Amino acid sequence: MPLAEVLLALELIGTFAFAVSGALLAAKKGVDIIGSLLLASLAGLGGGVIRDVILNEGVPTAFAAPQYLIPVVVAVTAVYVRAIREDRLRRTLLVFDAVGLSVFCVMGASIAFAAGLNPVAAGLLGLTTAVGGGILRDVVANEIPEIFNPKGVYAVPAMLGSAVTVTALELGFFNGFAAVGTAAAVFVFRFVALRRAWTVPLAVHGRQQKGAAD
Repeated sequence: MPLAEVLLALELIGTFAFAVSGALLAAKKGVDIIGSLLLASLAGLGGGVIRDVILNEGVPTAFAAPQYLIPVVVAVTAVYVRAIREDRLRRTLLVFDAVGLSVFCVMGASIAFAAGLNPVAAGLLGLTTAVGGGILRDVVANEIPEIFNPKGVYAVPAMLGSAVTVTALELGFFNGFAAVGTAAAVFVFRFVALRRAWTVPLAVHGRQQKGAAD
């Protein structure tokens, strides 16, 4: 399968996964379906919009290509009819969030690299794309963004996924298999980190962590 088709499929999958996380958070908050659509849109499309605005290459893809709205509507509908249930809501939300995170770090880095950014900038924009939608979702829902939760290692997998993507692009062996493999590795890393409650050092050495990931 051509690389362009693989990347499009990955971006649509990531959009759907992040949108589901937004709709599940809306269910947790008890808001109406319009609020669910808003949170799903912010989560599913927000990271890509931030990426495209930074790249300054015209209208963001989410607005220029209507097909990106389809995964959002499907996600909201799936949660509404309980095809994706809110049982064990926190864990389900985090799984879908991990899928979106893993896909978007690869997508963001590859698009930034193709736009001519240097490898470091492309990697950072990949990270920003991966975490941006989740931050928008959580801030609007009055939740502490997951990136600020020291338990579960949120940004580190996305950072490594972006770095691997940029390295593969620099060396000339980035293809559909590399994209899917990198995204899968990031997802596994994030999922294992959640299961084992891995942590990163706090901002102040020696300070005890508060709270725990569910």
